[in-house]
Amino acid sequence: MYSLLRNLMFKLDAEAAHHLALTSLNWLEMTGLLRLMLPKMPTVPVQVMGLRFPNPVGLAAGLDKNADYLEALAVLGFGFIEVGTVTPRPQPGNAKPRLFRLPEAEAIINRMGFNNLGVEHLLEQVQIAQTDTIVGINIGKNIDTPVEKAVNDYLFSLEKVYTHADYVTINISSPNTPGLRNLQFGEALDNLLDTLKNRQQQLAQQHQRYLPMAVKVAPDLSLEEVQQLAECFTRFEIDAVIATNTTLARDAVSGLKHAEEAGGLSGRPVLAASTEIVRQFKQALPAETPIIAAGGIMSAEDAMQKLEAGAQLVQIYSGLIYRGPTLIQDIVKTIQVRR
Repeated sequence: MYSLLRNLMFKLDAEAAHHLALTSLNWLEMTGLLRLMLPKMPTVPVQVMGLRFPNPVGLAAGLDKNADYLEALAVLGFGFIEVGTVTPRPQPGNAKPRLFRLPEAEAIINRMGFNNLGVEHLLEQVQIAQTDTIVGINIGKNIDTPVEKAVNDYLFSLEKVYTHADYVTINISSPNTPGLRNLQFGEALDNLLDTLKNRQQQLAQQHQRYLPMAVKVAPDLSLEEVQQLAECFTRFEIDAVIATNTTLARDAVSGLKHAEEAGGLSGRPVLAASTEIVRQFKQALPAETPIIAAGGIMSAEDAMQKLEAGAQLVQIYSGLIYRGPTLIQDIVKTIQVRR
């Protein structure tokens, strides 16, 4: 049934189909039909970052940028949902068209540019959502904030979301905000993490609650860069690493329609490179630092590759678009059987 719906949706503009799908999902949840349509999700609990996840399969950031669809997405059976990327102030993102499907490769290219309604709107949505699903909030900088002042945007959003998130993700790896990936390296990264970790500790004392902090990295890293990042994350006691964001590489989709569009590539073509980054971080990080794997998961076997490479949790996005909600159940059941 989902493949038929997908084929119909793929006849629409990609961004229009995205909004239609989420609006329809929301309507199904509000009418109670969504729960009737879905089988019961097995419980496969896992403890990560001091949080108990009912299962290890999460939704990656980017699908629900403003937390407008939290309740409906939770019904699909995710063990956790990451919303955002959100910025301090609303911004429209890059000019359209900015979202492209490459169905032959089960891939997507996006250059959305952190389009969102701002952190205040997102928090309103999180607070009214009737769900006990673990919610991570992914934060970034506004496009008109100079990179050298990016820490101010991250600080602002960290302070805003602190009491409303289960964990927070520092997104410094999107390829669609100019200069953002420069924050992954050297003194810029040291200054950013030092400032954020100090504020995290202050907020923990103020609110008597510790909010775990993850950092999301790119797949386009050399082994030396992975080792440098791992050393930095260890030094600043980062609570988790999310590997990975989208890639700028195009080798796997060369010659396909839309392959040369600017933006980040996600879906099946990024699976191998992303999994290798997970494996490298597992070797470079202390054993107690968890890795959340994202990138190219289109089947239960793909998810198992990530876990075998060293991840404790996995996230999907493009796989949900191409395979539908049954992918969540397939992964959870496979993990349950192989435990």
